[in-house]
Amino acid sequence: MSRTQHPPTAGTAPQSHQLTGSASQRPRAASLSRRVLAQALFETMTMVRNGEQLLLLVILPVMALVGLTFTDLLDPYRVDGASRVDVAVPGILVLCVISSAFSGQGIQTGFDRRYGVLRHLSTTPLGRSGLIAGKLLAILAVLVLQYLVIAAVAAWLGWRPSGLAVLGSIPLLVLVAVTFTGLGMLIAGTLRAEATLAVLNVVWVALAAGGGVLFPLTTLPGWLSRLVALLPSSAAGELVRECFLGTPATLAPLLVLGVWAVLSWAATVKWFRWV
Repeated sequence: MSRTQHPPTAGTAPQSHQLTGSASQRPRAASLSRRVLAQALFETMTMVRNGEQLLLLVILPVMALVGLTFTDLLDPYRVDGASRVDVAVPGILVLCVISSAFSGQGIQTGFDRRYGVLRHLSTTPLGRSGLIAGKLLAILAVLVLQYLVIAAVAAWLGWRPSGLAVLGSIPLLVLVAVTFTGLGMLIAGTLRAEATLAVLNVVWVALAAGGGVLFPLTTLPGWLSRLVALLPSSAAGELVRECFLGTPATLAPLLVLGVWAVLSWAATVKWFRWV
């Protein structure tokens, strides 16, 4: 006598079907691009929500823009009828990049390293390359916000740039961001967090005051101007000023900035410590 086969009870499924269904419903790991974008969003929000960072990223550059526009400090450097705000804006944009890529991200990275955040993130699926890519994207996102704020304030002050100059400034500012991110990461990855904070703030002030960012090199004596011309800040200021003011473009600042970009990242890859 054969055994009777009973159909499965309603609401149940064969075991093989249950295993298949549960496997198909398992959550999939996010792709690398999504992980990088998530990290970039986190880094961006961390920077813009921090009061001290906001002072460095937006408030001080806006104050410098207004101050340079309403004083005669830039009058000797006005060419072809350019207004004060025309001469001031390029340097202010470079200062914004240095604030976010060099000081802002450098300080944040230094303290993340101190508290073990970098060590933890480097062992996650994000990985070290994904973490660095997220930081670069965050800097570019903050730069977009800075550009919009500075452009709005400058337009209120009478700034009327050509569309070609605005488009041409974008790749230049991206190159500046890449260069100063490498320098900021190098300092944050080799010094203690407190030393990183002190060094980056002091260097930021020095570059803004006499590094060729806000004021052209003609403000300095001959021998000193030739020395400062080798700094990435001076090269960045000259490139962006040439772009907006329509003065003849020179190759030397671009070469200087490119060399600094390569050297800064090569040094970061070699000496950066994650713990």
